[in-house]
Amino acid sequence: MTAHQGTADGSELRSDAAGRLERMYATHIAAAVRLAFLITGDGEQARDIAQDAFVRVAARFAELRDPEAFPAYLRTAVVNRSRDHLRKLRTHRRFLARHPRREAVSSQPDVEGKDALWKVLQTLPVRQRTALVLRYYEDLSERQIAHELGTTESAVKSLLTRGLGQLRGELRGETWSG
Repeated sequence: MTAHQGTADGSELRSDAAGRLERMYATHIAAAVRLAFLITGDGEQARDIAQDAFVRVAARFAELRDPEAFPAYLRTAVVNRSRDHLRKLRTHRRFLARHPRREAVSSQPDVEGKDALWKVLQTLPVRQRTALVLRYYEDLSERQIAHELGTTESAVKSLLTRGLGQLRGELRGETWSG
C-alpha cells in the first residue's frame, strides 16, 4: 500500500487532515487572538473569540472558494465575533445601568496602569476602534477594511479620520468634536 492509498477505514487520511488542521491552528491562532484582544480589550474573551472563529472557519474549510484565503476568512470571523461580543456587553451594561440594585461585574481588565494610548483607544466607538486596529495593526487597505466591516471605503475613511482625531485630541488633553 502506498502513502497515497491510505487504509481501508480512512484513518491515514484523517491523520493527515488532523495534522494539517494542527499546523493551520499553530500558524494562525496567535494573530487571531491579538486581533480580538485589540478590538475587545479583554484577553480571556479574545482567546475564546479567536478559537470560536477558528473552529467555525476550519469546519467550512473544504467549502472555501480559495483555501489560501483562510487567514482572511479567519480575520473576518474574528472581527464579527468581536463585534458580537461588544454588542452583547453593551446590552448587558445598559441593563445593569437600568437596574442598579444588581451588582455589576466587569469583564474588562483594569486599564489604570496602561499607557494613555490604550486608554483612549478603548473609549472609541467600536467601529472606529475596529477600523483603526485593522488599518494600523493589521495593515489592511481601506478597501479591505470596508469589506471586513461591511461598509464603503468612504465610511472607512471617515471612521479613521474621526478615530485618529479623537485619539490625538485626547492624548493632547483636548476635546475633539469631529
